[in-house]
Amino acid sequence: MTEGMSLRERKKLQTRHRLLAAAGELFTERGFDNVSVAEIAEAAEVSKMTVFNYFASKEDLVLSPLAEHVGDVARVVRERAPGESALAAVLGQFLAGVADRDPSIGMSDAPVPLSVRRLIVETPALLTRAHAFSMRSFDLLAEALVEEGQDTHIARIAAAQLIATRNSLIHANQVRLLAGEPADAIAPDAVALAERGFGLLAAGLADFAVRPPAHEDARTP
Repeated sequence: MTEGMSLRERKKLQTRHRLLAAAGELFTERGFDNVSVAEIAEAAEVSKMTVFNYFASKEDLVLSPLAEHVGDVARVVRERAPGESALAAVLGQFLAGVADRDPSIGMSDAPVPLSVRRLIVETPALLTRAHAFSMRSFDLLAEALVEEGQDTHIARIAAAQLIATRNSLIHANQVRLLAGEPADAIAPDAVALAERGFGLLAAGLADFAVRPPAHEDARTP
């Protein structure tokens, strides 16, 4: 991960990880609302100003991993192969995440991502911010479809269905993980549920936003 980085860049990354680890430990022990930024700084052996140099708010110490994945669905749709529909691309990305036990789709039972998930669910302020990330993912996906020539309103309707289905699947994974089930036990059911859930959209979206061959007009009716 640090290959090719300068010494200064590596030190900054180490400080960031130290802050995230200190915050995660304190939040898990005492709850998000009962921990101050000053206490996080002390635990990480840095100044309070240093914390804000890396994270704009206390919430960002929890939610920054989620923020990194806000554009995932839009990116997958933009990069899909010719002849592939938006639905197929989103489903394919989700199934790959299940196979990889990806924390971003609620499929990791590793201690850190699991504690972050639990903290978000139990903290209203964090849950509100997480919902805002979901809305941003929806906007980005709709924008990607509009860029390809889809009608704005139709693009937003399709994006809403795709994002809502994906979010429901993530929630289903998350509920079982937080109940103590291992990811390996959940994975087969997660695949079956994803195929069934996206299958419900197939009648209406199966042929929507199919990427044409490169030599054809990129606009889709």
